[in-house]
Amino acid sequence: MGNRHISRDVKIAAINLYEQGHLTLKQILDCVLKLWRTTGDVIRAKHRRTGRYRLLHYDDVDYLIHLVQHQPDWFLDELLGLLKHNRFISVHYTTIHRELERAGMSTKNLTVIAMERNEPSRMDYIREMSPYPAHYLGFLDETSKNDKTPARRRGRARKGRRTYKHQKFVRGPRATATGFLTCHGMLASTVVAGSMHRDQ
Repeated sequence: MGNRHISRDVKIAAINLYEQGHLTLKQILDCVLKLWRTTGDVIRAKHRRTGRYRLLHYDDVDYLIHLVQHQPDWFLDELLGLLKHNRFISVHYTTIHRELERAGMSTKNLTVIAMERNEPSRMDYIREMSPYPAHYLGFLDETSKNDKTPARRRGRARKGRRTYKHQKFVRGPRATATGFLTCHGMLASTVVAGSMHRDQ
């Protein structure tokens, strides 16, 4: 009889027949004993996954991850060039994309941090303000809006097709708002047409 898959319920039924004396243990163990004598195990080894070997070694993927962590806005062709010149490996950019996905890296919106930010000054400010309770503090900030501000940058469409939406390209009239924010909410605010000057 050729090899065939025996389902779990059939195996359980065979055990039940053995316990009731209707089936000998030798009949059940014939296959298991043969497997044990030939392979040294009672279950068949799982077949190894077939297919092409990966082109990038673990160290190469680790190098790519370090590059992305150092500068997250590099394009795939730039990573391809760095990999080619620094690691002497030439692969397609889709290979780089797949390896980064396997490593848990994904593409997302970039959070932009101002280069002018001074971290020591920020730490000094936090150290100076930390003795004060939160309800002692208030923050004044301003923001502006025009007709182009609410435009959305992302949309959805079927794969392989572009998505379109009519939006205003002319900025139009500008409004500037200033508010005083505390832990109890917005206490005072004002809105002016155009840009806000120091005397306002």
